[in-house]
Amino acid sequence: MKRGLTGKYEISTVDGEPVQAFIPFDLPPEPPIEFSGARRRLIERATISLGGLDSIALLLPDPNLFLYSYVRREAVLSSQIEGTQSSFSDLLLFELQEAPGIPIDDVVEVSNYVAAMEYGIQRLKEGFPLCNRLIREVHGKLLSKGRGSQRAPGEFRRSQNWIGGTRPGNAYFVPVPPDKVETSMASLERFFHDESAPYPVLLKAAFTHVQFETIHPFLDGNGRVGRLLIALLLHETGILSQPLLYLSLYFKQHREMYYSLLDAVRTEGDWESWIDFFLEGVVQTAGGALKTAKRLVTLFNDDTAKIQKYGRNASTTLRVFNILCKRPLLTVNEAKRQTELSFPAVNKAMETLIKIDIVRELTGGKRNRVFAYQKYLSTLLEGTEAE
Repeated sequence: MKRGLTGKYEISTVDGEPVQAFIPFDLPPEPPIEFSGARRRLIERATISLGGLDSIALLLPDPNLFLYSYVRREAVLSSQIEGTQSSFSDLLLFELQEAPGIPIDDVVEVSNYVAAMEYGIQRLKEGFPLCNRLIREVHGKLLSKGRGSQRAPGEFRRSQNWIGGTRPGNAYFVPVPPDKVETSMASLERFFHDESAPYPVLLKAAFTHVQFETIHPFLDGNGRVGRLLIALLLHETGILSQPLLYLSLYFKQHREMYYSLLDAVRTEGDWESWIDFFLEGVVQTAGGALKTAKRLVTLFNDDTAKIQKYGRNASTTLRVFNILCKRPLLTVNEAKRQTELSFPAVNKAMETLIKIDIVRELTGGKRNRVFAYQKYLSTLLEGTEAE
């Protein structure tokens, strides 16, 4: 349905130029969303897919094995949308205090995103509600150091931002004026918790993402926080016991359509096309994550059996292998710290893992060697290179 503009323009002057800033109407959409038979079936498919995704906790002996790497994969993909060049391996090397293969600012930006995600997840687990205060705190972590750290981390903006163009006067899109940001975000916060809104949580997440991106409440980092907000909302409402739905890869693969549909909501009121796109992304993303988790379970079990056949050092080798299942890039010193084994014992275990083709050494040197659980990395990252 095309409802027309889903907001109003306010004309102001910025640096001497007239600017039309867009202020979205409050959620939920009016008139209400049309529920065709096909859309109802899509909502059902997406809901079932999320149920399957939530079953990862039952599949894995320790769900945190998957969550650790999956959160980092999302951090890399979400940051790549914003133009960083950091890879998953660069991030893991950085966390091991090894030199990544790209500019340090890029990997710091991704590391900040991991910290922001983990902070938000932990706050929700402690019972703190999803609210504007938490969103600001998450943003503060995201811009805590490196690029963007001078752009008011943790604070809603007090100046006009814009998308496209060199200034507000020639921008492609000008979000909410600074004096309306607090009011717009307060309205969005009320919508998070409005139990009278006649929509399932999945649709509320779809509405919330568009509204947040339209308000653009921060000077920097809006895209990353907006994508993270989807996972936090689904986790807080209990749809997902673990925050495992991350749509950055889907948005990255369909970038032009993603931006086009956001525009269509604002200018034409076409919420239905956005919802269909969003729900299809949920189906594909949840199904892909579940498939990856099942493949990893099979990989871990097969490699565990391979190690157990190897003889009297199997128990030591398994202790090191179990760390690799959580951190697929590892140094001997880090494995020693986590297993509390001696340096020679860890070193010998790594040599065993190389011999039975589970681990590959990356540096080619004799000191400060880095070991990769290559099949794990390949399984986790399969398909992420697609644009």
